[in-house]
Amino acid sequence: MSPSAAHADVRIDDLETPMVAVDLGRVDRNIAALQAYCDEHGLANRPHIKTHKLPFVAHRQLAAGASGITVQKLGEAEVMIAAGIDDLLITYNVVGSAKAERLARIARMAKIQVGVDNRVALETVATAADRAQRDIGVLIEFESTKRRQGVHDPAEALALARLVENSPFLRFRGLMTYPSSPASVDWIDRARALFDDAGIAIETVSGGGTPSMWEAHEIAGLTEYRAGTYVYHDRKTVGAGVATFDDCALHVHATVVSAPSEDRVVIDAGSKSLTSDTVPPDVGSGYGRILEHAEAVIAELSEEHGVVDISACERRPSIGDRVRIVPNHVCPVSNLFDEVHLHRDGVFEAVVPVAARGKVR
Repeated sequence: MSPSAAHADVRIDDLETPMVAVDLGRVDRNIAALQAYCDEHGLANRPHIKTHKLPFVAHRQLAAGASGITVQKLGEAEVMIAAGIDDLLITYNVVGSAKAERLARIARMAKIQVGVDNRVALETVATAADRAQRDIGVLIEFESTKRRQGVHDPAEALALARLVENSPFLRFRGLMTYPSSPASVDWIDRARALFDDAGIAIETVSGGGTPSMWEAHEIAGLTEYRAGTYVYHDRKTVGAGVATFDDCALHVHATVVSAPSEDRVVIDAGSKSLTSDTVPPDVGSGYGRILEHAEAVIAELSEEHGVVDISACERRPSIGDRVRIVPNHVCPVSNLFDEVHLHRDGVFEAVVPVAARGKVR
């Protein structure tokens, strides 16, 4: 059945597969839970929209009490600003003249902060601020166990902060890291001592990561938290112990289309629906958890086929059966679909476009 033919009695299971279904009730509960936690512990909540990529969900997060949103790329920022959101943190080095021009345009339209970890990125932000004739906030990113972006020594952060202080239209706001953990505390303490001696105030220390979100209050010095996956949750966050499968708000719906042997069936969701992301062995095997057949393993993916090992299943799925899959990692799944189908307790409500899908620049 086409969503355009939907009526009040249409259920999400009536819609054709493969498709993404999002339970709005669970989304709202997840949003409320993290906001309540941040409020209790005096942390500003700045959720990352890279998971859902939906302006209307970002507005729900802000309505619940978020101080602003986090985006990863300029393209996501442009989509969110066009939807009326006006307080954004870009947690990615912005480099180059083309990026400077785009950053200048959005700086004229919203309150913008940018994370940087090097002089070239900082020069790009400074150029954008000058072109826009608008203030842009700067957070210096430090490395904290991820081995990705971030300066290693607080002295490097101070050197960048001094450049910010001497740049018209740039405003030093503080420090950021991902993921934040107890390992961040010593770095934050050393940085604060160094910055205090230099007379430069650290207004914000921003951490993040859904797997450690319920421990954020234990990281002394943290003032802000950025989590993204929490809005939907996935097999990985369930495995990390911060959620249950009943908290998972996004499911990929698929249909069994073939049963070529006693121990194998094929579903109509492959790598274009589920991604090739895996989880640690202690969390599970395969490319997602099938809720109706927990013993089954999605063992192999091609682009449009998912090969499911059912050798451990007491009840064998049949051709035509519909299954719900909790993705291993939900963020790239959001980026694979043009639209998501919204429901409450299985009753279909609406289809919405994934507005920030594919915004890789």
